[in-house]
Amino acid sequence: MKYKRSERLVFMTQYLVSHPNELIPLTYFVDQFNQAKSSISEDIRIIKHVFEDDGIGTIRTTAGAGGGITYHPEISTERAKEIVADFKEVLETNDRLLPGGYLYMSDIMGNPSLMNDIGELIATMYKDEEIDAVVTIATKGISLANAVARKLNAPVAIIRKDNKVTEGSTVSVNYVSGSTRKIETMVLSKRTLKEGSSVLVVDDFLRAGGSISGVMNLMEEFSAKIVGVSVLVEAKEVANRKFKDYTSLLKVSDIDEYNQSFVVEEGNCIQYIESNN
Repeated sequence: MKYKRSERLVFMTQYLVSHPNELIPLTYFVDQFNQAKSSISEDIRIIKHVFEDDGIGTIRTTAGAGGGITYHPEISTERAKEIVADFKEVLETNDRLLPGGYLYMSDIMGNPSLMNDIGELIATMYKDEEIDAVVTIATKGISLANAVARKLNAPVAIIRKDNKVTEGSTVSVNYVSGSTRKIETMVLSKRTLKEGSSVLVVDDFLRAGGSISGVMNLMEEFSAKIVGVSVLVEAKEVANRKFKDYTSLLKVSDIDEYNQSFVVEEGNCIQYIESNN
């Protein structure tokens, strides 16, 4: 079957978007459409031009016998600001406050469209890092980790608070929870993460940072390199936070349980994207 260029462009665009950060041999499209390599190369140039002009991402070409093309998702600063603004609008709903000053975020974590956008934003922040796995803590961080990992084409490593027989051999560490001040345990299967991996840590909410510090300690047991820590929301101006090198989409402050009110402002993610572009 002979495909028109317009048909090839639709197929190739869809395939690239569905396979981010994956080296795709040019011969795959040559064989798929029974076209000359020169024609496919011209198709790629058209897609590359549109992707970069519209802030969809970049397409990089690798020469040589084992070469091909790789699509790297990347959003513009303007698009990042739109995503943060949309997220802020959703979070500012006043009935989110729970006893103890916690925020209800389950609906946000379960919103596939919003998670997809946020995953693309976080992936853009760390686009230049070599990431072998996205690490998170069960259970609230799982949907966020999956959204980010999909854009990075990386596996997800889920840290749990209890040992399950289906996990096999595990590594565990104790840590002090920043919010409850209790000693808790986190566990990760030895098969989940290769020793020496480069990882991106993501989570939904950052208060004092005890949990993230526990993750860092656990990563040391795997000799893993943490290339970044990113959270959806952080509590602003928390005293004695255990670490300071992280990115956040939003900050919350002035939490008033009695009046069911709190203040939401932009985190440091936009500045991070601007400084790395």
